[in-house]
Amino acid sequence: MSELPSPIRQDFRNAKRLEWWTLGWMSTVVVIMYLTMGASQAMKTAFFEDILGLIPAITFLVSAHLEPRAPTRKFPFGYLRANSLAFFASAVVLCFMGIYLIWTNGTGLMKAEHPTIPPVTFFGETFWLGWLMIAALAYSIVPPVILGRLKQPIARRLRDKVLFTDSLMQKADWQTGAAGIAGIAGIALGLWWADSLAALLIAIGILKDGIDATRSASAELVDGAPRRLEGNGLSEEAVRLQDRLEKHWPDGTVRIRESGRYLFATVDGVVTPGDIPSNEELMGDDPTWRLGRLSFTPPGKQEPGSGW
Repeated sequence: MSELPSPIRQDFRNAKRLEWWTLGWMSTVVVIMYLTMGASQAMKTAFFEDILGLIPAITFLVSAHLEPRAPTRKFPFGYLRANSLAFFASAVVLCFMGIYLIWTNGTGLMKAEHPTIPPVTFFGETFWLGWLMIAALAYSIVPPVILGRLKQPIARRLRDKVLFTDSLMQKADWQTGAAGIAGIAGIALGLWWADSLAALLIAIGILKDGIDATRSASAELVDGAPRRLEGNGLSEEAVRLQDRLEKHWPDGTVRIRESGRYLFATVDGVVTPGDIPSNEELMGDDPTWRLGRLSFTPPGKQEPGSGW
């Protein structure tokens, strides 16, 4: 299958539009953060996070370009797994970003580094650079809040883990911005540790999200049981589909894997499948477009493995 199912076409177009908005809007944030970051660890943390935060949007757009393509001789099964590969790339970026930020801010705390924010002069006026930093961080909060809230419902309807991971990155972006403001205010009050501590607490949350996403993405790439959109638990839709298939073919062995946003089911050990229920009957109240293919293998012909 290569053509997008009609129920998700509009959401798919909206998702691509949001990711282009993300690249444009967040690029302005990166420039502003670079110009104002100074010696603040929280500002540097937010700056690098904003740069890495562009990667999920890029990987989504690449996979969205490939996914609808028809199968070719070199890729006879099509490009549906481009979404799975993009999800893995986004998850790894999220994970490494958390590790990097924990390292940089943790070492800053252990070394008891005392960041200083000097005054600057613009157009003959001298004022504290911290005010510019706070203004830049306040601006950096606005795009992620808006974009993240717009992406999550679309990601849930599309069952798109790349887009959902990107919304988590947006959440991390605005949380980092808020922590950065608190850290700079702490420096102004003489609390030298507030800057690094604020960034460290956010980094721990980023790493947790990254580990969960990487586990789920890895399972998908090795044909593991389909996982939920959020977290590493089994997909409720896949569990319900498994139950219905086992009831209809009790003598067969049902296996379900996930390829991108679609479910592919195989019933092993069935000589004659008989009347095959429609996608509507098999999926019930779940989106029928998610069942990409249902196949059968007779006894002795199934691939190694059992169950899922």
